Order: sequence, then C-alpha cells, then structure tokens
Amino acid sequence: MAATNQDEQQTTTQALRHQEVGHKSLLQSDELYQYILETSVYPREPESMKELREITANHPWNIMTTSADEGQFLNMLLKLINAKNTMEIGVYTGYSLLATALALPEDGKILAMDINKENYELGLPVIQKAGVAHKIEFREGPAMPVLDQMVEDEKFHGSYDFIFVDADKDNYINYHKRLIDLVKIGGVIGYDNTLWNGSVVAPADAPMRKYVRYYRDFVIELNKALAADPRIEICQLPVGDGITLCRRVS
Repeated sequence: MAATNQDEQQTTTQALRHQEVGHKSLLQSDELYQYILETSVYPREPESMKELREITANHPWNIMTTSADEGQFLNMLLKLINAKNTMEIGVYTGYSLLATALALPEDGKILAMDINKENYELGLPVIQKAGVAHKIEFREGPAMPVLDQMVEDEKFHGSYDFIFVDADKDNYINYHKRLIDLVKIGGVIGYDNTLWNGSVVAPADAPMRKYVRYYRDFVIELNKALAADPRIEICQLPVGDGITLCRRVS
C-alpha cells in the first residue's frame, strides 16, 4: 500500500510540473510558473513563436532556448523603447531573435551572431514564414572579432538601440567592454542568465552541474562589474534565468 501511495504521489508531482521545455525559471513553485504561462504568455504568443518554440523543444540542447515568458518580455521592451537597430549575440534556433524581429518596425535591423549556423537554420523557415527574415543579418562565427572591428570604426559608436547577449558567459565582461561603445546613450543592453540557475548564491562547494559550476564565477564577476559601472543604470529581473538590463547614461 505504501509503495502504491508513493507512486501516486510521484505521478501527481510530475503532472504538476510546468510545460515549458528548457525552462530555467527561478520561481519556486512550478504551479505558479505554469499559471503565468497559461494565463499571460501562451494565449498571446504569436503563432510563429509558438511554432519555433515547439520545434526547439525537440532539439537535444533545448535548455539553451529563451523561455516563452522572457520572449514576451523582450518583445514588449523593444516596443517600449522604440528600438530600430539592434544586435543579438548568441542566437541558437532564433526564438528571442524572432521575438525581436516581430517587435521592430518594417525597416528595423538585427545583427545576429552565433558560432552555429545549423541551429539558426532550424528556425529560419519559421522566421521567413513570419515575414521578418529581411530584418536579420546573420553572421556565423565568434562575435568578438566583429565587435573589435566595429569599435575601431567610429561610425558604429552609439548606433545600437538595443543589444541582447546570450552566448558564452565567460566572455560577458569582454562583450560589455565593447558593447558600451556601440549602444547609444539611452539605449539598452540585456545580459541573459545573470542568476545562472540560482548558483550565484550557492556555496562554492554546493553540488551543481558541471557547466553551471564552470560559468558560475564568470556570471558573479559580471554582476559585480555591472553594478559598479557608472556609465549605466541597471535592473536585474528574475525573468527566466535572470536578465540584467543596462541602460547607458554616459
């Protein structure tokens, strides 16, 4: 009887788990996160974003995707700041990229960079069907050499309204050193995963996945650096795995 009750309890617990594949929300209650998704996110999610999210859910690296609630947040943020010229470092299959493209005006532009074009091409047909592919300039390869070239050319200084960074966390500070020149005063840089699975407050010897442990100190270093940077105003939000918005003020 005890074993049967235990099995039933496990089944109930599994049934209550949120449905967002690859999700990294730090909300302690799966039921609460599921409520947000079902009440505010999924009913308003564009059909193209839903299609791309479902395609990405079948990818073995789906944990890399931007969650649906964060995609909704980015889409509204870009509209609120009237963004037109944007950049995305780290694309994966393009869920956050599609959220951005849908938010931009018809003549808006996104410079999108990722080392893996194959993943981007998985989502590209959906982006094309949504009619926003013309807004995207995709470049395959590491972003750092491209950023160095742009920093050297003053015509790119202060030219971006919004920049979203969701790539190699060990380079976040290096990205920031360059992006601060490229984003305009009043523009916004968004750094994803700045709460890093909650590991930023975990003891150094706490058990954690290997990749979480590897990047943990880099994320902590970034958070300290952003908080001390007088050139920006910051707001760290517990959306998804944590996103820090940096508004350039000087």
